[in-house]
Amino acid sequence: MKFDAVVFDLDGTLLDTIEDLADSMNAVLESLGCPTHGVDAYKRFVGDGVVELVRRALPPERRDDATVERGEKALPEEYASRWANKTRPYEGVPELLDALAGRGVIMAVLSNKLAEFTRLCVGRLLPDWKFAAVVGAGPDVPLKPDPTGALEVARRLGVPPEGVLYLGDTDTDMQTAARAGMYAVGAVWGFRTAEELERAGALALAATPMDVYALLDGAAAGRTAAR
Repeated sequence: MKFDAVVFDLDGTLLDTIEDLADSMNAVLESLGCPTHGVDAYKRFVGDGVVELVRRALPPERRDDATVERGEKALPEEYASRWANKTRPYEGVPELLDALAGRGVIMAVLSNKLAEFTRLCVGRLLPDWKFAAVVGAGPDVPLKPDPTGALEVARRLGVPPEGVLYLGDTDTDMQTAARAGMYAVGAVWGFRTAEELERAGALALAATPMDVYALLDGAAAGRTAAR
């Protein structure tokens, strides 16, 4: 079938945020007297919300509830001071968004990043495109892979889930799409590998952002082009 809407993950899909996230979490770790990590390690740590990022970054012997809570409170403060230092759209993302907008495809963002930063990143770094919904983590939105947020976005877009192409870069995104009844596409340029995305249920892989455009008129034709 043809897809009338595209729902994007944010970190690792539209924006390369990993260095600012790593710098922020490393600052928290230093404040707690814990060892820091290289940028590549954070590609495995991110994707499931602030608490899981903090827990994964802490050494095993420091993952007690009190320390995790301290990290959870400190991380947004650190991130607020550096979220745009190095973060930029991935190469090819502006061209994809232009092509989708020109075709009249409805676009939305659904992220496990805190809602305030999700809106801030989209508004400041992707200002030239209209997103019908920009949804981040908050008390009323369960974290992905719970499909509640994805289904609510589809409702707000006025598009049935089966008419939505969902683009993300982690196993969490692929599981979210599957549970919501959307078409799961793995962004291979993001934080995880093609093999992981396929194992998690990706129905197609996109090697570059513009590969996604080829999927709009039917997954079978686009899948070959995107592999």
